[in-house]
Amino acid sequence: MKKSIIAVAGAAAVALTLAACGTPTDEPTSGESGSASEGTSETSEPAENADFKACMVSDQGGYDDQSFNQSGKEGMDMAADELGIETTEIESTSDADYGPNIDSLITDGCSYIIGVGFLLEPAISSAAEANPDIMFGLIDAAPAEEMDNVKPLLFNTAEAAFLAGYVAAGTSESGTVGTFGGLPIPSVQIFMDGFADGVEKYNEDMGASVRLLGWDKEAQTGSFTGDFENQANGTTTAQGFLDQGADVVMPVAGPVGLGAATAVQGGGGTLVWVDSDGFNSTDFGDIIVTSVMKEIGQAVFDSVSEAAAGDFSAEPYVGTLENGGVGIAPYHDFDATVPQELKDMVEDYTAQIVAGDLVIESVNAP
Repeated sequence: MKKSIIAVAGAAAVALTLAACGTPTDEPTSGESGSASEGTSETSEPAENADFKACMVSDQGGYDDQSFNQSGKEGMDMAADELGIETTEIESTSDADYGPNIDSLITDGCSYIIGVGFLLEPAISSAAEANPDIMFGLIDAAPAEEMDNVKPLLFNTAEAAFLAGYVAAGTSESGTVGTFGGLPIPSVQIFMDGFADGVEKYNEDMGASVRLLGWDKEAQTGSFTGDFENQANGTTTAQGFLDQGADVVMPVAGPVGLGAATAVQGGGGTLVWVDSDGFNSTDFGDIIVTSVMKEIGQAVFDSVSEAAAGDFSAEPYVGTLENGGVGIAPYHDFDATVPQELKDMVEDYTAQIVAGDLVIESVNAP
């Protein structure tokens, strides 16, 4: 297995990357160290996978976002370790990097290229149309029209977010909770839709009147920071919720959510994390009551495995509660304080959703 990670910041860096890829003598051999932006390692490579190379392009959040980019990379790491294939991951630092980064991976001989996030859809679709012999994957989005060489990896997170909204409403002491997104895109808004429904269902069941800040599901309008990088924006937005009485906040904004966590921790509230189990992936486990998880890493691993075995299919993968593609995390430090009745209700609604008896609707669902 040969593995590399490349951090690219702008066109000049892309050009340097392309130059390096074209110079075999520059590639580290077993036991050598790569440059500051590229690391490699070698193990024996199975003959059947010798010509297969899986690659990934992050969105602007980068692979250290403690959220969905990181989860995607973990899937690639698993593929490299368990399948013995060569992998490369490139980080994007702005929207302008997506196209050049994908082009560099094509030049580098990648067999299967996965774009992480809704924002990469135009660049992936364009590259797939121009390179019909290369396989592509796309997390959290699908091409406008079905393409034979693009596999969408999608997640119905409204189902899991419904459960998290129910928990948030049931654990709020102030009777006010909040949610906000990074950008107003379907893969963000679907979380907010489910969360809103969970709060509403709790109110219906308990005769309560928990108030939701930051999202109007019917109007599809709410609070957005405008990016996935500036943690200060997350701090400001979350603080605004706290000032209005919220004591549970769900940021759907990648690294921006870390800024929200800082505000919530300082304000004595609790947090619902998204994409990964924030208790494990962030330093804010002590305030995270639960997380809305997307099993992106497993979906990436499975799609890479299929492609490497010659079984690539453009049929979309949709993660649900039923197939384990989405879910909520354990309560961890809050296990003793979350009421048993609330836990039982969450388990009951999980079973109803899996059985198809309860459908969580969202205009943003895949």
